[in-house]
Amino acid sequence: MSSSETTTALAYRAADRVAAGATFVLAHGAGVGQQSAFIIDFARGLSERGIDVLTFNFLYTEQGRRIPDRTVKLEACYRAAVGAAQQHFHRRGAFIGGKSMGGRIATYLAAADDAEALAIRGVVALGYPLHPPGKPQQLRSAHLPDIRVPVLIVQGERDPFGTPDELRPILTPLRAPVTLHVVEGGDHSLAASRQKDRVAATWVSLQELVAGWIRAHHKEG
Repeated sequence: MSSSETTTALAYRAADRVAAGATFVLAHGAGVGQQSAFIIDFARGLSERGIDVLTFNFLYTEQGRRIPDRTVKLEACYRAAVGAAQQHFHRRGAFIGGKSMGGRIATYLAAADDAEALAIRGVVALGYPLHPPGKPQQLRSAHLPDIRVPVLIVQGERDPFGTPDELRPILTPLRAPVTLHVVEGGDHSLAASRQKDRVAATWVSLQELVAGWIRAHHKEG
C-alpha cells in the first residue's frame, strides 16, 4: 500500500484480567466496513475474552466506494494492517481473519511466500466464501494447500457461498491443521434466525469459540 493511500483502524485492547497476550486482526466483509454491527460486536466480544483486536477498513471502503479492489490491493491493505497491529500492541506475531471476504483475504496472506515474515500465527474465517452463490464451479480454494498455520473456519450449515459439505473434501487434504465449526441452520451471516436475541446468543457462542481457539494456538506457538 503506497504512502498516499491511508485508511483507518480501531484497536480493542484485551481486558487486563483475562489478557491472553495474543493479537487478532479482524477484517470486514465486502459490503460493510469496520463499523458494522458484526465487526464491532466480535471485536468487543473477543477483547472482553482476553484477545487484543485490531479492525480496519479496506481502502475502497474508506474511500466510499462500493466495489472491492482487486485482490492484490486488498492483500496490500491487509499486510499494512498486520504491521500496524504488531506495532500498536508491541507484539510480534498475529492471528488474522475476518468475515466473508475479509477471511478469504486473510487466507491469501497465510498462503503467501511472506507469511512467515509477517509472523502469522493462525487464520480465522467467519463464513468462508468458497464460491459465488449459485456458481459452485467458481471455487476460491486453489491457494489453501499453501497455508501452513492453523485454520479455523466457522461456516453456516446453509451458507449459499459454500456449505460445510462443500468445504470438507477441500479441507481434508490440507497439511495445515484445520478446524471446521458448523453453525446449525446458519446462513452466511452465521445466524440460524433473524431474531435479535437468537443472533446475539449465536455471536456470543462463536466469540467464545474463537477466543478459545486463539488462546489454545497462542500457547502452542
